[in-house]
Amino acid sequence: MTGSSPAEMPFLEHLEELRWRLFKIALALAIGIGVSFVLIFSKQIDVVAILSEPIRPFLKGPMIVTAPGDLFDIAMDAAITLGLIAASPVIAWQIWGFLSPALYKHEKKVVIPALVGAAVLFLLGMLLAFKYVVPVTLAFFFSFQSEAAVVMPTVDRFIGLIISMCLAFGAIFELPVVIALLSALGIVQPEYLSKFRRHAAVGCLIAAAVITPGSDPTSLLLLTIPLYGLYEVSITVSKLIVRRRERSLAAEAA
Repeated sequence: MTGSSPAEMPFLEHLEELRWRLFKIALALAIGIGVSFVLIFSKQIDVVAILSEPIRPFLKGPMIVTAPGDLFDIAMDAAITLGLIAASPVIAWQIWGFLSPALYKHEKKVVIPALVGAAVLFLLGMLLAFKYVVPVTLAFFFSFQSEAAVVMPTVDRFIGLIISMCLAFGAIFELPVVIALLSALGIVQPEYLSKFRRHAAVGCLIAAAVITPGSDPTSLLLLTIPLYGLYEVSITVSKLIVRRRERSLAAEAA
């Protein structure tokens, strides 16, 4: 464009780069969701069988379906979720490629470990929920079962419960990453976090009681310990980041 000013060209180039990166993200999502749906539709991945594992010990028969389209909806939701997981490396790489030129060197050193840590902690939180929290919660609910009534869970409601609890735990396990980013930006100080250790312990206990209502004291304690452990990890990470940030600022001032 001959009539464009030098200030306009970089902006137009950024728009063009953003357009191509969004196109690559959309393409990765389409491929991931499409492949996942084919695998589910061809019975290579039995989503209902996998997600119903925690409830099987409590059932006297199979779960029921109340609407013909429920299984299709579950298959689509699972395909979208698996597609997002499969395409997440491409999505993260494209976002990083677009934002990294605008970041300082010390900021890049913080963002990359934060992204990796966020992914790992999110998966660990979901795994803990699926393998431990959901079975404990179901054991509590089924303890009220009577011989006069047969519990017959519907597939859509049960799988909705599974997904919501797994996502909730995955989000809770992001606490160290959030604290790390806030510490890197200078918003949170480790001394402030250390001061409220007792409050955090009570908060973790309350959160564990809310997530697993009516669980026995042993189960409640076993769930509170990792939640509070995440808070202690957050304090340690905050200290390390603040020290590195102070050294970087001192070096830049010198």
